[in-house]
Amino acid sequence: MKYWKYYLVALAVILIDQAVKLIVHYNMEMGMPGEIVLLGDWLKLHYTLNPGMAFGVELGSDYGKLMLSLFRLVAVFGIAYYIYYLVKHKAPNGLLVCIGLILGGAIGNLIDSTFYGVWFDNAPYGSSTPWFHGQVIDMFYVDIWEGIVPNWVPLLGGKPMSLWPIFNVADSAIFIGVLIILFNQKRFFAHDEAPVNKTAAEQQL
Repeated sequence: MKYWKYYLVALAVILIDQAVKLIVHYNMEMGMPGEIVLLGDWLKLHYTLNPGMAFGVELGSDYGKLMLSLFRLVAVFGIAYYIYYLVKHKAPNGLLVCIGLILGGAIGNLIDSTFYGVWFDNAPYGSSTPWFHGQVIDMFYVDIWEGIVPNWVPLLGGKPMSLWPIFNVADSAIFIGVLIILFNQKRFFAHDEAPVNKTAAEQQL
């Protein structure tokens, strides 16, 4: 059970993530027509599809999407093994929970990219196969600012841009897990620090 409780954290993230995505898919219109205001003007539910990586970045070719999906698959197995390794080496409970959150988030989005092209027929037009070409369902939209970037801004000038990406439960789990690890590095990885060298006097005792 000492291993499985952290995998159960990942499983909880996967179930919540997929449940929310299915509810959104079957009950909301895509884009602005189906947008639901949750809190004022800045927190909304907005059903959209993400064909690439985080923040909608794409790899370009058909094979790029396939390679991304396969990379996610390899990463999931690597993270799952890392939890096993950390438990064996008595890593802090907080670190293991965070890795469980990251694992659950990674699997949640992997399910989308692997199967949604088949289940929901949402693979981008022209994909060689719907398998591993599914688009990730995103829905949480923090509407901080959206508009046209001023022309004087290098590279982005004149282009429409949203200051905050639309994300899902899986993305949130990964973000929270990574953020907690970053703020607790000294506590989580203290056991990895090399012991302080003893003085000559101490070594002679």
